[in-house]
Amino acid sequence: MALTKKGEFWYGTTSGDTQAELRSYSIANRHETVRFAASKCDCGCRTFALQTDEEAGVAIRTCTDCGQEHLMGDSADYVEEAAPETHECVCENEVFELMSGVSVHEGTHNVRWYYIACHCVECNLVGVFADWKCEAGDAAAFLAKV
Repeated sequence: MALTKKGEFWYGTTSGDTQAELRSYSIANRHETVRFAASKCDCGCRTFALQTDEEAGVAIRTCTDCGQEHLMGDSADYVEEAAPETHECVCENEVFELMSGVSVHEGTHNVRWYYIACHCVECNLVGVFADWKCEAGDAAAFLAKV
């Protein structure tokens, strides 16, 4: 399915739809995403509850199957100062497939901006639920931890 707009929100069914919305959002933010990674738990599950604190630069995903919490990206460096809040879809669901994306500093592979897009497993809404400036070094190493 291609992205479909209903009212003020976008809906899709594939990770490609989520990635397309993330790219569009990042372009509008003037820090275009150039690398992407989908979240997957060690148990194999791909659905999570998400908590973030954009001011502190912290994201925590909790697996819906095994309950394991995972600090995303470089969040471990900032979690002590954070007050993460749980994300909820407009349909009130709190379970998402997650797609992370980063922009990089020109001419490097170093992270400049971090985006977290969500795909609601209940209503298929897709959108960027959190983003912040992020000086996290190598993009590949950063995205390996999402």
